[in-house]
Amino acid sequence: MKKLGTLAGVAGLALSAVLAASIPGSADDSKLEQLKSQGFARLAIANEPPYTAVAADGKVSGAAPDVAREIFKRLGVADVAASISEYGAMIPGLQAGRFDVVTAGLFMKPERCAAVAYSEPVLCDAEAMLVKKGNPKGFKSYEDVAKDTSATIGAPGGGTEEKLALNAGVPRERVIVVPDGQSGLKMVQDGRIDAYSLPVLSINDLMKKAADPNLEVIAPVQGAPVYCDGAAFKKGDETLRDAFDVELAKMKKSGEFAKIIEPYGFSAAAAMSTTRDKLCAAK
Repeated sequence: MKKLGTLAGVAGLALSAVLAASIPGSADDSKLEQLKSQGFARLAIANEPPYTAVAADGKVSGAAPDVAREIFKRLGVADVAASISEYGAMIPGLQAGRFDVVTAGLFMKPERCAAVAYSEPVLCDAEAMLVKKGNPKGFKSYEDVAKDTSATIGAPGGGTEEKLALNAGVPRERVIVVPDGQSGLKMVQDGRIDAYSLPVLSINDLMKKAADPNLEVIAPVQGAPVYCDGAAFKKGDETLRDAFDVELAKMKKSGEFAKIIEPYGFSAAAAMSTTRDKLCAAK
């Protein structure tokens, strides 16, 4: 109870700061007016459940788009439309004007914070590895992969997991860029890679759908930090971002935020226990 109380206290301070710093007139921003006029906001997503998902009929869901859809609705933007993108292409696409916002589990890091205007935290998670049953190579960390000169690891191109593996000393030729979760799972099943790395929730979703008893999840990956994402806006669209933050703060305070993300397995308390400034300053 003491821990929950501490989280709530920190969350309250963070929410108050967001609300106090926000500009009531942000609804008059030209970018927001443009989105209202076109009737939808263009989202960049990765089709990586439970963060993001695209159903067979094309409907966009997942925790991040669901939060964005509700916030944009409150801002007067009727709906969202999504394009699937590799993580490495999301920020360039945003900067080039191909998307209005990235809502894809794009974790906050100093270099990304310098390139885009993040909202306050939305989704938080740790890292995991998918391996064969019994974890035959004994992986517990990215460093373990680096030490085994025959080991290969798959990760999304341009994603956090790719960088963590490279920073841990895994040679470039042993870090295999994988286009999507299903491909990564199949490559582990076929023995083409020894491990596939994604956030815990994403790996668990793959495991649930695969129902393959010959696979195992290693989580959390030792030495890997816990990350939080936020909606990422183009630099110059800070007024739109601030308007987004105002509604996000209201939803966190009312409990509506938790109702959206917790059925997907995410913790609202985790997202409310930190801030954009802290995450962007992390080493």
